Amino acid sequence: MKFLDHLEEWLIATLMGLATIVVFIAVVHRYLSGLPIPVVQDALIQLNTSWAQEITIYMFVWMAKFGAAYGVRTGIHVGVDVLINRMNKPWHYRFVIIGLLAGALFTGIVGTLGATFVYELSHTSSVSEVLEIPMWMVYLAVPLGSYLMCFRFLQVTWNFIKTGELPKHDHAHVEGLDPEKEDIAGAKI
Repeated sequence: MKFLDHLEEWLIATLMGLATIVVFIAVVHRYLSGLPIPVVQDALIQLNTSWAQEITIYMFVWMAKFGAAYGVRTGIHVGVDVLINRMNKPWHYRFVIIGLLAGALFTGIVGTLGATFVYELSHTSSVSEVLEIPMWMVYLAVPLGSYLMCFRFLQVTWNFIKTGELPKHDHAHVEGLDPEKEDIAGAKI
């Protein structure tokens, strides 16, 4: 399952790129349709970009759900472990596993409730206000993101049981930058 290793990054980057393009087009459209150029202004006013805000909001909701799963996988998801880190080794080990499994249980429940809601919503005629897409497609982010987050909690739990290590995020680390390499001027980085 190598393709799952960076699934969140690909989804978030794709959605972020698409949202950027949509917002850019809407802003350029708004600016150009305000210019007093008779033929251009008339043509641009006929184009409707009111959908841009709605689709961008939906993309950011999806990014947030997959971003939470990314946070669990990489160790940057919010966690309060001050008390647990002060415990002796056996108790620390147990409470970390309990915490990770509680996270998996919670996100599994949220995913199931979300899936039930999406299923029920799919049997209605509910559509979004501007795009008029079925609302179940918008809310599908909840079960998909929650189940992915549950899967990541279980992955982290399994890895912790095998190695005793939790994922840690180093804020100073930049992916793809090797600190031992030299920069263009020849100085060590």
